[in-house]
Amino acid sequence: MNPEQAQPEIAPDANASSPDAADALARASDPALTPDLAPALLQKRDFPPDAVEKISQNAGVMKSRKVRIAVAAHPRAPRRIALRLVREFYTFDLMQFALLPAVAADLRRAADDLLVTRLASITLGERISLARRASTNVVAALLLDKETRVWQTALENPRLTEAAICRSLLRANATRAFVEAICHDPKWSLRPEIRVALLRNEKTPLSRAQEFARRLPPAQLRDILHSSRLPESIKARLQKDLEERR
Repeated sequence: MNPEQAQPEIAPDANASSPDAADALARASDPALTPDLAPALLQKRDFPPDAVEKISQNAGVMKSRKVRIAVAAHPRAPRRIALRLVREFYTFDLMQFALLPAVAADLRRAADDLLVTRLASITLGERISLARRASTNVVAALLLDKETRVWQTALENPRLTEAAICRSLLRANATRAFVEAICHDPKWSLRPEIRVALLRNEKTPLSRAQEFARRLPPAQLRDILHSSRLPESIKARLQKDLEERR
């Protein structure tokens, strides 16, 4: 073989541990690792999965709520470990976890779903706190709360969206007080999609239904009324108003 001929490159063994990975695993396995030191390691986004798992196996370190959240939120944490931790979180740990920007979408949904299922069993004060600070999906669920203070607080949450309000208005268990509040809200009652949702809700007062209907094209209004849950008397009045507009 010509000694000057280029030799083929040998691909590195994908299973071989790099020096950096070996060092990370050694740090994660260090008996001196404490709940104060572990979060610093977990801030490294390239921290290898086996090192993240090793931290998750350290019972002393994992007593820290901060460490448990950091392990579950780490982008290279094994999914089975992250999901197990999410299911074990306390209510406000779930909220905090779901708001972390680096959390994977499926884990965020899992946290939100767990929070929503717990709403019926937590105190009024906790629901108000969640309404003030929680993610969009949780806030949307709290708009359906029977306690006025809860949904009023949820309406002030900066993460609340028009789509979330529309979904709540289309739920049969939306309270009359909530529906009427949206009808008169100086911000939300001006949104076209919310007005359409209100025209589909059986608890919308006649006066507001008439106002919203007047601002819609006739063809769109007819389509809305066809599937609306408004009382027949109100739908008949809106139909009459529509005929008079011709």
